[in-house]
Amino acid sequence: MAVRIYGNRALKTLPGQATRPTASRVREAVFNIWRDRVEGCRWLDICAGLGTMGAEALARGAATVTGLEKSGRAWAVVRDNWRAIARPDQTIAPLRGDAIALLGKLTGPFDLIYFDPPYDASDLYDRIVPLLAQRQLLAPDGELAIEYDPHRWRAIACGPLEPVRTKDYGNTAIAFYRWSSTEASAEETPEEPTNSTPSAIIESAP
Repeated sequence: MAVRIYGNRALKTLPGQATRPTASRVREAVFNIWRDRVEGCRWLDICAGLGTMGAEALARGAATVTGLEKSGRAWAVVRDNWRAIARPDQTIAPLRGDAIALLGKLTGPFDLIYFDPPYDASDLYDRIVPLLAQRQLLAPDGELAIEYDPHRWRAIACGPLEPVRTKDYGNTAIAFYRWSSTEASAEETPEEPTNSTPSAIIESAP
């Protein structure tokens, strides 16, 4: 299955549907909504799959792109795709491992976060969104987009993070979250950053 992103750039893929790249019309819709926010942003891709959304962010000028992916095969494809797209002034960090564990070690904040777990993994939605809030990984004026199957999950407020709009694309929906009160989140005392570093490749493009 061929996947092409902004600038008609082709990405590596894996056979089968295990990684389920975000559909092109959904990608286009998300980046149209975020068109004025991507350039120069700090991007986090949770459950990166083949790294399609992160690659789009790089192609559109994101300053740093971090991705979390558990599958070793998929992680290798993410790494290769991002290396092929990134400019020398962009930093990429494809991290391999469990998303919950990696989020516990990341130091943010990130301006834009895209979260696209397997649609049947409802427990991940209910565990990761609160963790993003607890760790304050979303910047005070940042935005989180969650891709989901509207027949299996619904977007609801999660502590200080709340959905500000949803978009329906048939069997796929996107919920956009923000802090319910930017001032309140900014005044909260963040956790002390950890000094531990997950096993990862963190690099600038050659």
